[in-house]
Amino acid sequence: MDASLEPLLARIAEALERLAPPVAGKADFAGAKLFRHDPATGDFHPAPDYPLGLDSLVGVDRQKTRFVENLERFARGLPFNHVLLWGVRGTGKSSISKAAFMAVAEARADLKLVEVDRDQVTALPALFDVLRARSERFVVLCDDLSFEEGAAAAKALKSALEGGVSGPPANVLFVATSNRRHLMPRGHQEDRGLIASAEDAEEEVSVSDRFGLWIGFPPMDQPTYLAAVRAYAAQFGLADPDLDRRALQWAQLRGARSGRVAWQFIRDLAGEQGKPLPL
Repeated sequence: MDASLEPLLARIAEALERLAPPVAGKADFAGAKLFRHDPATGDFHPAPDYPLGLDSLVGVDRQKTRFVENLERFARGLPFNHVLLWGVRGTGKSSISKAAFMAVAEARADLKLVEVDRDQVTALPALFDVLRARSERFVVLCDDLSFEEGAAAAKALKSALEGGVSGPPANVLFVATSNRRHLMPRGHQEDRGLIASAEDAEEEVSVSDRFGLWIGFPPMDQPTYLAAVRAYAAQFGLADPDLDRRALQWAQLRGARSGRVAWQFIRDLAGEQGKPLPL
């Protein structure tokens, strides 16, 4: 070979290596329980353990019980269902997913959670193929899922959950949270025509049928909201003689009562009293 071509060939080889897709299944899952997936690189980035315990979530006992039952079956290799947590914002859908996972994962070293961004749902089929080849069991969590751009993302999610000719991965439990029971998009494209828009809507609504377990989160009433505030205050050693009154005023200013609003009030109270919190 002409020696003058060697530098050129070396540069071509380096360029091809940079363009090559990441090698699937080479992630190190031994060092953490929680991970974020980057579909652009194929990397799984470890994340800190979720600090809130399952007992800290008040007013959603039925939802916690049902979710944990399904998760424990999955962890033990028994039949399970993919889960859609839907309902009012701030009621603990994402918190239950992570807190329940941490509780079950204490006794299961092979149980991992991988969080995916809602804007990268189209990468789920490829991700599921990577996880299928692993020996671990994975909870794949997509928070605040809805479909913004027609039916492409909906089709990708259906493909991932159905698994094509090979079937869905037996070692993957998909969990989605959403403010909408049928995952409808925040805004529809008005210029696609009535027929096309109706077809997109049908595609998007049909995705919810792939979730075998739906868990609803209704609005939080005042007694439940105050119970959540008191539970947080007791857990973190926060005392205030006007706790209930101040908590209700906080909720009134926010125009809502929810677990998230209760936690935000507790954060404000902890800052006022100079006490640290885990989040």
